[in-house]
Amino acid sequence: MTGLLVAAFSTALAVWLWTGPEIAALRLHRLIAREHDVRRRRPHELLRRPSPARRAEAWRRASTELCQALSAELSAGRTPGEALTRAVSAVDLPDPEALRPVLAAARDGGDVSRALVSAAPAQGGEGLIRLAACWDVGVSAGAGLAAVVERVGAALRTAQAHRQDVAAQLAGPRATARMLAALPALGLLMGAGLGMRPLDFLLGGVPGLLCLTSGIALDACGLWWTHRMAAHATES
Repeated sequence: MTGLLVAAFSTALAVWLWTGPEIAALRLHRLIAREHDVRRRRPHELLRRPSPARRAEAWRRASTELCQALSAELSAGRTPGEALTRAVSAVDLPDPEALRPVLAAARDGGDVSRALVSAAPAQGGEGLIRLAACWDVGVSAGAGLAAVVERVGAALRTAQAHRQDVAAQLAGPRATARMLAALPALGLLMGAGLGMRPLDFLLGGVPGLLCLTSGIALDACGLWWTHRMAAHATES
């Protein structure tokens, strides 16, 4: 009886892994549901990020929006310092405190380019570094800053669209990996249905426990390796 219950539970888990929603979709749903509570959190809670990958993606999106806003402000005839200040205030940044030195440099006539490079995070800060190069070219060399920033923003949008396309193409391989990880549970159910009592072997002695532990470890390693390859392909 116990074997049949464990086999049924394993089958249910396998079906959920096979047909269940994407982990990214579940996380996105939770983020949307909690979005209205973000402003009520304490400052140290606001700085928490679930993973470096999502934080890097948030910085990439913010950099793209910053370039668009800055280009619009410059096209409206504002000075570079004023345009940058208004653009930063109009963008939802992952960490607004990180760009305070940039705003101070723009307001006091300091080295904005150096401040942008210093504020750029190690992951996801490519847009701020490109914007710093644009600032050098536009302010120091006298080139049209609005046009240069607009081209950088277009390049960032193209790169973001490419990452989203790669993530969509990887949805199939990720689902296949989850299905393959669930096959051992289906094998247990089939064995129990044929009267072979596989759980008695797996849970009844040291050899069975070793086989069970090794199988679970290899299954988990396969899922982790697949996730790592997919994440690397998305970020590249």
